[in-house]
Amino acid sequence: MPAIIFMAWQPAAAQENEQPYQGKAGKTLAASTEWWPKTVKAPEGAPNIVWILLDDVGFGAASAFGGLIPTPTLDSLANNGLRYTNFHDAGICAPTRAALLTGRNHHYVTEGGFSHKNNSAGFPGWFGRIPSKDGTIAEILRDYGYNTFAVGKYGLTPDEEATDAGPFDRWPAGKGFEHFFGFLESATDQYKPNLVEDNTHIKPDGRHLSEQITDKAISYIEKQKKAAPDKPFFLYYAPAATHTPHQIDAQWRYMYKGKFDEGWDVYREKTIANQIKLGVIPADAKLPERNENVPAWNTLNADEKRLYARFMEVYAGYLTFTDYEIGRVVNYLKSINQLNNTLFFVIIGDNGATKEGGFYGSVNKNPIRNYQGDFFKENLANIDLIGTPEGHSTSYPIGWSQAANTPFKYWKNDANAEGATHTPLIIFYPDKIKESGTRNQYGHVIDLLPTTLDFIHEPAPATIRSVKQDPLQGISLYYTVNDKAAPSKHVTQYYAIFGSRAIYHDGWKAGVFHHPTQIDFLRDKDSALIKKYNDVWELYNLNTDFNERIDLAKKYPEKLKALQALFEKEAKENNIYPIIGWDDIYQGKVHKNFND
Repeated sequence: MPAIIFMAWQPAAAQENEQPYQGKAGKTLAASTEWWPKTVKAPEGAPNIVWILLDDVGFGAASAFGGLIPTPTLDSLANNGLRYTNFHDAGICAPTRAALLTGRNHHYVTEGGFSHKNNSAGFPGWFGRIPSKDGTIAEILRDYGYNTFAVGKYGLTPDEEATDAGPFDRWPAGKGFEHFFGFLESATDQYKPNLVEDNTHIKPDGRHLSEQITDKAISYIEKQKKAAPDKPFFLYYAPAATHTPHQIDAQWRYMYKGKFDEGWDVYREKTIANQIKLGVIPADAKLPERNENVPAWNTLNADEKRLYARFMEVYAGYLTFTDYEIGRVVNYLKSINQLNNTLFFVIIGDNGATKEGGFYGSVNKNPIRNYQGDFFKENLANIDLIGTPEGHSTSYPIGWSQAANTPFKYWKNDANAEGATHTPLIIFYPDKIKESGTRNQYGHVIDLLPTTLDFIHEPAPATIRSVKQDPLQGISLYYTVNDKAAPSKHVTQYYAIFGSRAIYHDGWKAGVFHHPTQIDFLRDKDSALIKKYNDVWELYNLNTDFNERIDLAKKYPEKLKALQALFEKEAKENNIYPIIGWDDIYQGKVHKNFND
């Protein structure tokens, strides 16, 4: 009789997830012996797991890391857990999410850009289609006996597949999530989202998206706990906030009226003082110079100050509202006596604060893609639309973006700079983390999958549903939980987003801006497309200069050369090349022969 294999397995044996038939099927029932594959059960005492990923926040925005915007829920989680001060993302949303969910570098899992038609390309690191051999945390935990839910932004489904005709294997349900409620794109309107539940598009109910996803997350947990009280769940909670458009209900929209009238320069000064006092940056930290594209606040006229302060009031309300919605999940878990046995990872931003609002902010026209018109004049005329459901592209100007990124320089998608990639992390787990504090070891989003597995004392599987898996590239941060002085184990990491790139190794970092940047386009679109640029590498010793103020490239040319060689090694191993820049994207040079 041929061997029969059942796709059920013992979770303690994650390296072999198929069970051969062990009974006997004779000609008669009397001559036969029944056998059933063992039911998947989560490890004994396994905690619920919640991953929270916010969007475009900035290191210096939330009060939990010294910012001036109140986030009482995040404050509470951080004050009763661990603050990670040296944690990093990929520099922009889809690459960060792909790396986070798979525990592997984003080019390695083909997400060098996005999964959108205009931002993916027919090269191994750029397809925008996560392979089955690079399974997600949801797939792993599902097969370890967890229920798996995701709400909010997914952002990893190819545009060509994001219809009700599918195929659905690259939708969240095809990547291990048993239930999904949210949107598949990189951004959406907060009141008229392109909403999906499981494998179908649905009509939104008109309420703010964050309120809807929180309701759905709670309902998933409630139903699961009623059906199987002892079964743990994994929740991936990824609101659109605080990505453009900044839209919120009136009660949040006006709560910070007048709070930012002092401007972005004072904001930066107050925030860095808070961060030093809180211990999340070095005690001798100094601010980088204000970016050359940002005017001093005291040089602005009255209308400019009024308009720009209004943008920040709305953004701040948006972040505090998001914190409130997170608090609803936390409070619900507390009400059903599940909070203490829930492991939280909270990443306060998938990249740094955005420059998508341009020099003057935006209300209903994205200045990165629409270059015509008097943006300041249009925005001032539409000041009352900022933050409303009618402000479909609301985003603050880059002066506030730099302030939200305090103490760093530069912005989202500048992968060479800490301002794009340095993001706050909180780990909260009352049953196991008894002493709060800060951790300064280097970490990256690829590290959270192996960290999660270490918390539940299970290995990464060699196969997932018969598909052999690539090794994880992340390094677990579990060693830091009870040893704040332990040396960093993650010592090498590349960054690369649309040409801007960097390499980190053992406290040193070499990086390069790739022009034209989006700021170049804002200055002069036509010139940006025809001007010839040279990539100039910079070198920083992050051990003594964590926010990249002093370029050492000329002082230590051999160090720079060694790091450049290391970048080339990482580029080869992770399929980074070819370099594709924003000029290539805006001119439609990629994704031209798809399915020819």
